[in-house]
Amino acid sequence: MSRFMRTLTHNVHFYTAQLEGTPIVIFIADELMVSGVIEDITAVSVKVRGEYYMRDVCAFKYVI
Repeated sequence: MSRFMRTLTHNVHFYTAQLEGTPIVIFIADELMVSGVIEDITAVSVKVRGEYYMRDVCAFKYVI
């Protein structure tokens, strides 16, 4: 079975991942920055492992 990465693009994606405790990975310019569970979501950032990552700079993905 192959696995694919899907990008979280809409608020509903972020909130669903947070509610379900789905681990995500965060990339900046194709460089893996961190992986973990979403702790907090704001209009401009997402908090993972105690750090906030800007939504307009980062790519947030999860494995499907």
